Amino acid sequence: MKENIKMDLTGKIFILSAPSGAGKTTIAGMVVKDIPKIHMAISHTTRLPRGTEENGKDYYFVSRDEFSSMEKSEMFLETAQVHGHFYGTSKSEVAPYIVGGSDVILDIDVQGASTIRGRMEAVSIFILPPDMGELKARLVKRDTEDEVDIENRIKNARKEIEEISSFDYVVVNSDLKKAVCDVKKIIMAERMRTSRKADFLKRFYEDQI
Repeated sequence: MKENIKMDLTGKIFILSAPSGAGKTTIAGMVVKDIPKIHMAISHTTRLPRGTEENGKDYYFVSRDEFSSMEKSEMFLETAQVHGHFYGTSKSEVAPYIVGGSDVILDIDVQGASTIRGRMEAVSIFILPPDMGELKARLVKRDTEDEVDIENRIKNARKEIEEISSFDYVVVNSDLKKAVCDVKKIIMAERMRTSRKADFLKRFYEDQI
């Protein structure tokens, strides 16, 4: 029997969506540090950096003209307008990793999630806050928006939560460590699906003949 059977698998897309302040970006960052062969796609945005955010690390911060030019050139997999700003996931942040066999996490809003699901296979995870009061408290605590912006985000959050049934999984972020653990379990379970091991299984059975 042959040895060193290689699993030539392409990567999978994992979508993390949530209302602003629910913690999806923090969760995604922690998951990427703990799981091998997974890349967190960096989105482009027209909004200004907040706090210690860095260009090329947290987002690619671009002007509206630059964003529009990229969109016209079909460089994005998905785009969305959220809270008055434009966001988009470029093809270059996804395709090379998927082809290379790595999974990719997309930290995107509900609009973007819908677009991605309509264009390609993806596993979608909705990060839910424990309640709206806690969500507002988190927005206030991070001190990056004024009161009007916070109220608008709470209003939008209610609309986003109405779309929760279109997602494959729901993780409640009442405890950050547990929420990270739950997302990691989802990713590892999806990696073990037999459909993802088709090449391996084919070679395995061929070796038995």
